[in-house]
Amino acid sequence: MALSDTQVAEAAEALLAAEATREQIGLLSRRYPNMTLDDAYAIQTAQMTRKTRDHAIIGWKIGLTSKVMQDALGIDTPDSGVLYDYMRHDTGAVIPRGHFIAPRVEAEIAFVMKAPLEGDVTHEEVLAATEYVTPALEILDTRIVRKDQETGQARVIVDTVSDNAANAGIVLGAERHDPSALDLRWVGSIVKHNGVVVATGLGAGVLDDPVTGLVWLARRMATYGQRIEAGQVILSGSFIGPIECPSGSRIDADYGAFGSVSLTFD
Repeated sequence: MALSDTQVAEAAEALLAAEATREQIGLLSRRYPNMTLDDAYAIQTAQMTRKTRDHAIIGWKIGLTSKVMQDALGIDTPDSGVLYDYMRHDTGAVIPRGHFIAPRVEAEIAFVMKAPLEGDVTHEEVLAATEYVTPALEILDTRIVRKDQETGQARVIVDTVSDNAANAGIVLGAERHDPSALDLRWVGSIVKHNGVVVATGLGAGVLDDPVTGLVWLARRMATYGQRIEAGQVILSGSFIGPIECPSGSRIDADYGAFGSVSLTFD
């Protein structure tokens, strides 16, 4: 790690304040040019330590799973963030105006676990530990600016990870499916914004198979002394690009026989 404990704590406090006030902070990668991915996860963990005083962890999100998004950020690995109880919504939810800074939405497949996963797990072990899969939307928000106005520098992976992988909420569908009975690579969605189709995608866009994301997550978490717990929700990664959702936006994701999920921003 390149950052001191004091710097990690300062960055975490700044991000917590940004979330509370809905006012973004500058790029951490500019403030700390030498910060590492380990530093970024340490900042994320410091926020988790504070938040779990008042909120429960309900799961994890996996991000940057598509080749297009990895190439855009110049990386070759996904990232992950923490899901808290206050982030969860059911399909049809209406988000109050001003609840987020600049929300965007992605379509995903969510895994709900019935057994823990830890360490070097296999594809088969992920399926065996999963209670069901369901359609899901992830609400993204950025407590860190996407681009520095002075230099034009864009955020990079350490900014995103520090900012809880840009996660702000999840919306779960009502349907429940046995993942062993499906080829999740072919589960996809037609996504509409205010009634107009703006994106389509398949599960194969997520590391060729959404299950692979959970294999990666279990292994990454083990390096930080963590594990996926029974009952937790795992967002396996988006198979579409993020959709900007200003006030007045409605998102409808049609997964065909797999189900559907919707969300409105007031």
